[in-house]
Amino acid sequence: MAELSTNRAPSSMQNEPEDDAVQRRTFRDYYIILRERLWIALPIALLVALSYGYWQARVPKMYSAAATLQFEKPETVVTTQGVVDSSIRNEFDINTYVQEMQSGRVRDMVVASFTPDEQKVLLRTYIKNQPAGQPAPAVGNALGSVSFSPIRNSFLISISVNHPDPEAAAIIANRYVEKFMDYKAQTVGGQNEYAVNYLQERASVLEKESQDAEQALENYMKEKNLVSLDASLNLVADALRSVQASKTSAELDELNAESVARQIAEYQAKNRDLLEIDWIARRPAITSLRAQLSILQQQRAALSDRYLEKHPKMIDVNGKIQTVQDQLAAETRQAIADLQTTLSAARDRLKALDAQVQAETKKELELRALTVDYNNLKTKADVAHSNYVTILDRLNQTTTTKNIGNVPLHLLDTATPNYSPYQPIISKIVRTSVIYGLLVFVGVAMGLSFIDDRIKSAWDVEAFIGVNLLGIIPDLSAMKGDDKHSLVLSHQQTPGVEAFLGVYSAVKIQSKLDFPKAILVTSTIPGEGKTLVSSNLAGGFARHGKKTLLVDCDLRRPMLHRHFKQQNSLGLITWFESGASLEGELATNPNLGITKLSENFSILTSGGRSKSPTSMLEQPAFGQLIEKLKREYDVIVVDSPPMGAVTDALLIAERTDEVIYVCRFNRAYRKHIKLYIRALLNGKNSVLGIVLNGLSPRRIEYYSNYRYYRSYKKYYGSQS
Repeated sequence: MAELSTNRAPSSMQNEPEDDAVQRRTFRDYYIILRERLWIALPIALLVALSYGYWQARVPKMYSAAATLQFEKPETVVTTQGVVDSSIRNEFDINTYVQEMQSGRVRDMVVASFTPDEQKVLLRTYIKNQPAGQPAPAVGNALGSVSFSPIRNSFLISISVNHPDPEAAAIIANRYVEKFMDYKAQTVGGQNEYAVNYLQERASVLEKESQDAEQALENYMKEKNLVSLDASLNLVADALRSVQASKTSAELDELNAESVARQIAEYQAKNRDLLEIDWIARRPAITSLRAQLSILQQQRAALSDRYLEKHPKMIDVNGKIQTVQDQLAAETRQAIADLQTTLSAARDRLKALDAQVQAETKKELELRALTVDYNNLKTKADVAHSNYVTILDRLNQTTTTKNIGNVPLHLLDTATPNYSPYQPIISKIVRTSVIYGLLVFVGVAMGLSFIDDRIKSAWDVEAFIGVNLLGIIPDLSAMKGDDKHSLVLSHQQTPGVEAFLGVYSAVKIQSKLDFPKAILVTSTIPGEGKTLVSSNLAGGFARHGKKTLLVDCDLRRPMLHRHFKQQNSLGLITWFESGASLEGELATNPNLGITKLSENFSILTSGGRSKSPTSMLEQPAFGQLIEKLKREYDVIVVDSPPMGAVTDALLIAERTDEVIYVCRFNRAYRKHIKLYIRALLNGKNSVLGIVLNGLSPRRIEYYSNYRYYRSYKKYYGSQS
């Protein structure tokens, strides 16, 4: 037993995840998802696209006409109380006019302006589509859909009308333009005369206020001998901000140093390791010495497994460790001394900055005492002068424009009938239907893929479940009899043999254990091909010169004896019932009945059936049997029951070294597989990976990068 234990890797290494790059889905994976669900997603997508297209094509025909109204760009701006300026100045004015166009007053003017002939044009489409015997709708209800849209970055407004009759749409759009111009002409004009008189009175008052304010400012500047107060104040303020920023930085330095000093004092009082303090541990010299100490301690640990404490190598490494520890202690003391120096310097700097702040603050207060009065006088003077200049300017503008009473707008483009309907547009409907169909097709396919949790591809194994894909086995259900369980042993030249040999190679690469060892082969549910994989994997080891034993541990439903045409009268159950003796060579134990099928290949059957095999598998004798068998064989391949049906596999896994998990395509659910593999890993087992079984040649082409059938046919076909 001691000899066997030396070949096993440490448990921490068995469960250590490899630093492999996470596999991500590619465009090919999404293509496969779409192809697999083609006949489900395609009919739904066609139904949605055709239904949408049919529904849109039945929409009544609508025609559109548009007229454009242009506002003149303003030459003057007059906004004083009582002055009416009808020009457009900004987007707010344009939006105001748009709201006026939408008002009920303008709409009533439009409705009342239609002649009898125009009313017939507006109503003829409605009367044509109206049921017999119903009265004609009112003209106001036959205006269609009218919209007013300001054209961005311009002085233009577009009046658009959608109507079932193209001529009616043009009539309504043009009539809205005409009536809005009439409306503005009625509401603007005759109000500017009052504004001129008001501005003249205000101008004389503001002129006197401006002169008084300027004289008061001039007298104050002579009294205080002020020439440029703002520049001096800005310099003092900048200097004060700079000193305050430096003081804040010094305070932070002092706080940080005091915090570290308190921490050091606490650690010293509690006799704790000062190297746990981050400020000390980050010093380059201490970091280097700690790295050296770690290496020396690892060397001492490695040497202690071979030598005693008095051995020269042990004495040498202990001396080096003591030297590094002494250097660490010296560097720690130096770090504490440096901290005290830093703290003292920070406190001295803070005192100097406090004095400087007080001096600069005093200068600023002296200047600000003068600034308050100066700014008050200057603001009054500036405001008074600005008000006077503004009133004069506006008085001149109002005097010039007081006789203008018309709105500065005109019709730019007249609406004309457009006999091509804007809806329905067949080409647009077709494009939209195709887009909706594609979206539904992709959405249904991806949604079904999200709902369908069964394992299908290498991405499911390596990215979702998180283990290695050892290989993909083609669907061998077409092979008759039990020949497929001995494909590798029989040296047949079939694609299945190449697939199993590929699994054998992957197992050798992923395994971290030397021979002898025991490998458990299990699955999630019955019928996934674990017996097929375990038989041919054992054959692969035997074919490559390893003395191999295949064990049937499915004591509830044993099948290996049938596939290899053997009796099941002797085996594990009979061995347990006879006392579980481990004396002598197990290969010749009459109760076990191990059968040698070829030079390197033997089989151990179940020896019958058991309804409750857990009592046998939990016995220490079972683990001792596996360990002793490893002395007589290079590799033991154990075929166990599925994990989703019974708990036998977990009990067997405790006695084996490595686990191979078999999954059949589109059979077991990914979440269940992930759950059972996590249970195996929690049991300190080394899970080598998953074998994906039962893929047809077409699915192998789709779901993986393996090309077993293509390469096999090309290679062996050329030789034949």
